[in-house]
Amino acid sequence: MQLGMVGLGRMGANLVRRLVRQGHECVVFDQNPAAVAGLADERVQGGSDLAGLVSKLSKPRAVWVMLPAGEITEQTVAELGRLLEPGDTIIDGGNAFFQDDVRRAKEMKAKGIHYLDCGTSGGVWGLERGYCLMIGGDKQAVDRLDPIFSALAPGEGTIPKTPRRETRDPRVERGYLHCGPSGAGHFVKMIHNGIEYGMMQAFAEGFEILKKASSDHIPEERRYRFDLADVAEVWRRGSVVSSWLLDLTSSALAEDPALSKYSGFVEDSGEGRWTINTAIEEAVPADVLSAALYARFRSRDKEGTANKLLSAMRNAFGGHVEPKK
Repeated sequence: MQLGMVGLGRMGANLVRRLVRQGHECVVFDQNPAAVAGLADERVQGGSDLAGLVSKLSKPRAVWVMLPAGEITEQTVAELGRLLEPGDTIIDGGNAFFQDDVRRAKEMKAKGIHYLDCGTSGGVWGLERGYCLMIGGDKQAVDRLDPIFSALAPGEGTIPKTPRRETRDPRVERGYLHCGPSGAGHFVKMIHNGIEYGMMQAFAEGFEILKKASSDHIPEERRYRFDLADVAEVWRRGSVVSSWLLDLTSSALAEDPALSKYSGFVEDSGEGRWTINTAIEEAVPADVLSAALYARFRSRDKEGTANKLLSAMRNAFGGHVEPKK
């Protein structure tokens, strides 16, 4: 099958490579010509711009947009809406806000163009492991592009089958799901990323407690010096908290036990905020996910006004003098 790919960053380029490995053809475009040239292959054609990309695609066309959420995606989808024709499909595989998908789908439907939102999880490991795909939009378009989604997904692999799933959608066991109408795919991916924040924060806090068990202010008989890399590794082996995130944690600690190349500054890419805003709209308590998001905010301002005021108040009412670091 043939697919257009717009955006050849860390994930976009690997999506193309995975598709080509499985016999599909791609027409690609990126603002950086070197990124296009780097994918040159007998099954990969480059477009000089969006119009050039569209001209090289066979009808009905399908174009996957893999760009950061926001204005650049907005502009790209709008331009594709002018270039494509009825029956063609646009797929937004980035981390867009689901309400934007609902609006864009309506705009494209008026032109006869299908619009799919596809939450894509797998990161830089997806080329080998495959991508978990959460798709929203018109069923007809999703079904037509099933060979693309199937090729990108991980497949059944070695994961044991879940009992009593015999009558359910078999695509789910291969790592991709049609979640529902427009916006549903990115909604599920948004919640996925919100949960990810919470899981990451739980691991981070737990390992911090383990590390601080050797602190001088702890009574000597209860002072422990744990090898964090070994703790992470043993937890991978049969523990109830074993997970891919723990696998990555174990690898990072084995490589650099002091984590010396990391600053402790933790960015957020938007989905955590959208998750919390959605929880507020639905009146759903989300204590853990909220705390995880706020912890990321705190990581960027260790010497900021809030912490300084806390020290000032403690000093004012109790004479506590904080040590200078």
